[in-house]
Amino acid sequence: MSDFIAVLPQYLLPKRALTVFGGWVASRRWGTATTRLIAWFVKRYDVNMGEAADPDVKNYACFNDFFTRALRPGARPLAQADFVCPVDGAISQVGAIEADQIFQAKGHAYSTTALVGGDAALAAQFQNGSFATLYLSPRDYHRIHMPCTGQLRSMVYVPGDLFSVNPQTARGVPGLFARNERVVCVFDTAWGPMVMALVGATVVGSMATVWHGVVNPPRLAQVTEWHYDEGAITLAQGDELGRFLLGSTVVMLFPKGALDWNAQWQATLPVRMGEAMAHAQ
Repeated sequence: MSDFIAVLPQYLLPKRALTVFGGWVASRRWGTATTRLIAWFVKRYDVNMGEAADPDVKNYACFNDFFTRALRPGARPLAQADFVCPVDGAISQVGAIEADQIFQAKGHAYSTTALVGGDAALAAQFQNGSFATLYLSPRDYHRIHMPCTGQLRSMVYVPGDLFSVNPQTARGVPGLFARNERVVCVFDTAWGPMVMALVGATVVGSMATVWHGVVNPPRLAQVTEWHYDEGAITLAQGDELGRFLLGSTVVMLFPKGALDWNAQWQATLPVRMGEAMAHAQ
């Protein structure tokens, strides 16, 4: 079966309604029923609770609290590297931006302008730069951290679809990551601008950042921007940037000449937050 045929039902599903319902369920405090749901999820997806700051599923009041759980101190030491991996997950794609085109999967690419919500001037800063797309599966730790120290410049909410972001869907839906709902965070770093795009998906109830809190809901109908004064918000390498309430994908953009990826960074490679990702050129 082709990937397109496999994902065809997603075009027909009421993805937004499913997502709203999933977000509602994940926020409910149902006592024993919530504990059973979490215990089932841990078993179904083989979640390593030994790494959690609180490994006891009975102590999570709602599914969202469990899903965005903190790790115990020392669980993710930072490598001595210019850029560290911001999440636990797997590399979907990594490499060079070809002019303004980001490789998604065989036969599919999308533009930097589309990813950042139509801001051509912002996108131009990443012409022939570098990108990495990291997929977070349900079993992964779902907080997002800074790959390097950065000063927040702006945040952009971009409305969109809510397709799944798993590897098969990436192969079957054109322009997936520039098509789905997303939150685009723009930073200034020692190596130039950096974009961290948090991409939503089916049943991803919301996305949140440490400076704003929950960004969605509400799910706004238009692109919405927030701008920040110079020096107002600076996050150090390894600091938490935000989190997904249910899993999704992060797309990172760096300008031309900023970095060289570690040689072992290849598509499908499992990665962990804090490991060496790249070194500055």
